[in-house]
Amino acid sequence: MSRVGLCTIAVLLLAAASPATTRQSDRPAAVKPNIVLIVADDLGYGDIGVHGCTEIPTPNIDALAKSGVRCTNGYVTCPVCSPTRAGLLTGRYQTRFGHEFNPGPRNLASREFGLVRSQKTLAERMRAEGYVTGLVGKWHLGSTVGLLPNDRGFDEFFGFLGGLSPYFPRRKAGDQRLMILRNKEHVEETSYLTDAFAREAVGFIDRHQAEPFFLYLPFNAVHAPMQAIEKYRSRFPKILDGRRRTYAAMLSAMDDAIGHVMAKLTEAKLDENTLVIFLSDNGGPTRVTTARNTPLSGAKTQVMEGGIRVPFLMRWTGTLPAGRVYEKPVISLDIHPTVMAAVGIAQPMGTALDGVNLLPYLTGRKKGSPHDALFWRYGEQNAVREGDWKLVRMPDEPDRLFNLAADPGEMTNLAESQPARLKHLLAIYDAWNAKNVSAAWTYAAGAAAFGKKR
Repeated sequence: MSRVGLCTIAVLLLAAASPATTRQSDRPAAVKPNIVLIVADDLGYGDIGVHGCTEIPTPNIDALAKSGVRCTNGYVTCPVCSPTRAGLLTGRYQTRFGHEFNPGPRNLASREFGLVRSQKTLAERMRAEGYVTGLVGKWHLGSTVGLLPNDRGFDEFFGFLGGLSPYFPRRKAGDQRLMILRNKEHVEETSYLTDAFAREAVGFIDRHQAEPFFLYLPFNAVHAPMQAIEKYRSRFPKILDGRRRTYAAMLSAMDDAIGHVMAKLTEAKLDENTLVIFLSDNGGPTRVTTARNTPLSGAKTQVMEGGIRVPFLMRWTGTLPAGRVYEKPVISLDIHPTVMAAVGIAQPMGTALDGVNLLPYLTGRKKGSPHDALFWRYGEQNAVREGDWKLVRMPDEPDRLFNLAADPGEMTNLAESQPARLKHLLAIYDAWNAKNVSAAWTYAAGAAAFGKKR
């Protein structure tokens, strides 16, 4: 039976399901949409045009914002790569199931590291709904049998398994995390990797345009190593700093790739039936790559705003308003239930997703804030945001309290002048943290910029 046929049967069964076991999702469209989820790697908050960057044009990312909704207070659940991806694909705070840190060298290729199978991925939910599912790009959620992309809900995979890859990939004997794979087979790739990912993403859409699809496109750009080809570097002759010029070239290549994906959707007449989501996995590591998080403070590895607030865009032509700026806090956890709602998947009662369906908020049908509060735990770094107020705890430093509406750069610590509010935020953080578990592994170099393991 075809996937379309399976999809129809699933919808009929869903409609007949008992209310005691399922609840209807907020589904704004009668036709099941395609989903394209694009994730940049280490992109600075201030490095796209709609966030004020003038030296690196990002016309295709900006076009997404102008034709959709730009969430100016969009967050991820961790200031580093792997934990954020675990939260993104499960819709749960990764500290609920121990995926608190990036893997260390000793556990990177072992079975102790990876997205635990007890947590269902968005791809697994989508495939059960009759979608064809594809992943093009970076995985970073396990590299042993049972934890690979094809084991976790993806019909097709092209990319690499580890936390980073050279942009001029070559097969390296004995380390499959640095190899480019098609599904589970090693392939030789001769193209600049960002261009290769664009080619593969467009190919996936082309092959599956007649059936509902979910494409997860996590680029490794603009993560180190700093590598670019002259085609992109030549666009920035006025940037004299070599690292910054390479960073600009890497970002420009990714923007081009996104443009190719969007052009394919237009060519296939899928614009109005595709929900496109774009965000970064964490803030930019300024000292490493020159990524800029302006006007925010901090960087990757920190729970300051520059480490966890990221570009966050959603476009669904005809369903989401074009050019809307949404200022309430949202988080990457929300993508999982939002996609479920868009697709029409009813959430089984008792499923403990931490995210919220954003569609009624972004369309304006629902007022108020999607979340009472948002939380972060990254080793000894902790944070909570409630409304405009944010508590930050760093190891061996006094508690900090900021009003982000007045002070988005987190420059003025109000802890002493607002003791009641500080106490309240500490209490709700502790209540949230009581539902978390200990980290499944530790990694000193990734635990915090301040050097301590939890």
